Amino acid sequence: MNKHLSVGVIALWFLIALPGPPVPQASAQKGPLASADGEKPGTRVEVQELKRVSGGIVMLRFTLINDSGDKFGFGNQFTQQGVNESNSIGGVHLIDPAGKKKYLVVRDSQNNCDCSRKLAELKPKSSANLWARFPAPPDKLEKINVVIPHFAPLDDVPISR
Repeated sequence: MNKHLSVGVIALWFLIALPGPPVPQASAQKGPLASADGEKPGTRVEVQELKRVSGGIVMLRFTLINDSGDKFGFGNQFTQQGVNESNSIGGVHLIDPAGKKKYLVVRDSQNNCDCSRKLAELKPKSSANLWARFPAPPDKLEKINVVIPHFAPLDDVPISR
């Protein structure tokens, strides 16, 4: 009986002593893909995601951060030139410098952008999560420039799948 007990204890010791399968670690929150300062001091944008989605579309998600002590109004500052629309980000666009092509925000039959619209003023020391959809560039294109009016251009932003 002692012999069986000894074998059991040794087997238990091996089970405890041997390392088990690796435990998955919680992935650390990745930083933004790209960021740029605005013309207005204390403002910046951070691209969170630029991803190919179904329907031949690319989805851009970014955060506008207002670290200034002033309100930040959208007004017509971010609208597409020649389009009568305010408080939207319809003027954001993508540029493929090698292909010399500009991708404008997708619009519906009433010419409304498929993007963040009806935006309220951004309070001081706050941020807003914004989005826009674009026609997808060719599949072989892995990086593209993101242009957000009144912010420095964001070059070579990776497009994920």
